[in-house]
Amino acid sequence: MKNKRIAIIGTVGLPAKYGGFETLADHLVSNLSDKYDFTVYCSKKKYRKEERLLSYKGAKLHYIPLEANGIQSIPYDSLSILHALWRNDVLLILGVAGAWLLPFVRLFTNKKIIISIDGIEWKRDKWSLLAKLYLWWSEKIAVKYSHIDISDNESIQDYTAIRYKTLSRVIEYGADHTMKVSPKSDDFEKYPFLKTKYAVKVCRIEPENNVHLVLEAFKIKSEMTLVLVGNWNNSDYGQKLKQKYKDAVNINLLDPIYEQREIDLIRGNASLYIHGHSAGGTNPSLVEAMYLKLPVLAFKVSYNITTTEGKAVYFSSVEDLVGELNILSERELLNIAHQMSIIAERRYTWKTISRLYELLIKEAVSSKEKTCVSSELQSLETSFLQDYQLLHLQNSNFFYEN
Repeated sequence: MKNKRIAIIGTVGLPAKYGGFETLADHLVSNLSDKYDFTVYCSKKKYRKEERLLSYKGAKLHYIPLEANGIQSIPYDSLSILHALWRNDVLLILGVAGAWLLPFVRLFTNKKIIISIDGIEWKRDKWSLLAKLYLWWSEKIAVKYSHIDISDNESIQDYTAIRYKTLSRVIEYGADHTMKVSPKSDDFEKYPFLKTKYAVKVCRIEPENNVHLVLEAFKIKSEMTLVLVGNWNNSDYGQKLKQKYKDAVNINLLDPIYEQREIDLIRGNASLYIHGHSAGGTNPSLVEAMYLKLPVLAFKVSYNITTTEGKAVYFSSVEDLVGELNILSERELLNIAHQMSIIAERRYTWKTISRLYELLIKEAVSSKEKTCVSSELQSLETSFLQDYQLLHLQNSNFFYEN
């Protein structure tokens, strides 16, 4: 029997350089290329001519001459979708930038559409009002016209169920590509902080990742070292923060690190991981830190609590973070690290994640209607629903109210 042809759309490309979707695509083709014929769409702008491969781990690579991120993600994803229609059975679309095309795909073709809505992208502070409105609309189109939509966190699933009355499928990210690295003499010379106890944070330098909050907390908690890795030069926000904190003796501001051993060297030898993300769903950097057995201090929003199953330590302000850093004992940190490791081993491995995607592909190929969560509710008596609302809903906070 001929393998189904699957297009992966919305990543920067393969081989993966940086980012959760790229790592996801890499592991999907690694684990499933014997069962499906993959085509992965890549940004020509991010790969030099000598780096552009025709295939990778059994997947065909097709290059689009645009950037994959920012405002260009709309034409980038759109061109990828249009090209993918010619030879693929299933479109696996990562992100909603090109979702405006999906009604036409459904109307004029029999292609199956699986889309990951990538958290609640329209709520991110980095977007202009116009961009937010487009992403809000695209999210609605993506959920309505896909055969299956994916949430990477149960809290995002709650959001889509409430807003769109459909059942999103929860699939998170794997983390077992990370490794514990023992420092060598050259590593100590390059990164002297490896000889000390330090906290680490790895993220894009964006307001919703609360980089300013974390930096200010460690400026106050000056006896503890912080190592923060990110793309400082990509925005005014990052440049201003780098200028403000570059002279703090306990704060190390590093540019993005793309080599796996080096980033794992820095993360894996830290004493704790600071996770400031306040937007998105299941963040790859968080599950990777959990897999590396780091104690986690995370910003208090429900998807971080969901990812860590309520067993991390949470903060909402500079004062919260400083206070937690002051009171946490070594014994408590070891216990948190142990809990994070147990969760990661159970939930965040690529073999598990790939198997879940395989099941979704099989479901998409065979299903005709999207699963709805409202049918059973509609059959219940109004009096029951009113009582339920009084007893439960009025006393609940959804994740976007935190």
